[in-house]
Amino acid sequence: MAADSAAPSSSIDNTPVLLVLAGPAGSGKTTLCERMVAEVPGFSRVVTTTTREPRPGEVNGVHYHFFTAEEFDQHLAENAFLEWAWVHRKNRYGTLASSVLDPLAAGHSLIINVDVQGVDNFRRAAAANPLLARHMGTVYIDVPIPELRERLEGRGESTEEIDRRMITAEREQQEREKFDYVITSASKEADFVALQAIWKQLQTRVQEG
Repeated sequence: MAADSAAPSSSIDNTPVLLVLAGPAGSGKTTLCERMVAEVPGFSRVVTTTTREPRPGEVNGVHYHFFTAEEFDQHLAENAFLEWAWVHRKNRYGTLASSVLDPLAAGHSLIINVDVQGVDNFRRAAAANPLLARHMGTVYIDVPIPELRERLEGRGESTEEIDRRMITAEREQQEREKFDYVITSASKEADFVALQAIWKQLQTRVQEG
């Protein structure tokens, strides 16, 4: 479903939703998540988990839940993750079910950005969980391939890294029809307006569901 570019109503609706964003590197999905949390009352970012070491200034439970490899394994054994994956074959990242289901049940809206594989895992989890199925909407941020390369070049990425990311982007772009909503990226402001419109559409879907 394409996003309506019209601005959402100014009234605040407290119907909780989960927005799951995906898109290639350079699509602006991280910025969109940050703006929704900063500018839309009632939105929080899902705090995910990782086995990597905290970077300077990062706080456990705020930026990530920092797990040891053993702790991560224990949560895997308990089937506690909605999704998880290896990143660069070095560290594991994942989303605890409790980090999503508990806030939703308490009436809080959430937003998260993951890769396309992670979205597939969310879909599988939703198939088995009525709360997740009702409140979740998946959003793909689509960027035309030539423009995406220009954006990555503007970020100073190496040619090798850009080529790697472009291969991934072309593969992931083939999955966009599986998403509930698609934003064709135009500008930071237009994309944010489109995401707010999707938020209102999803709230309506939840209310009618």
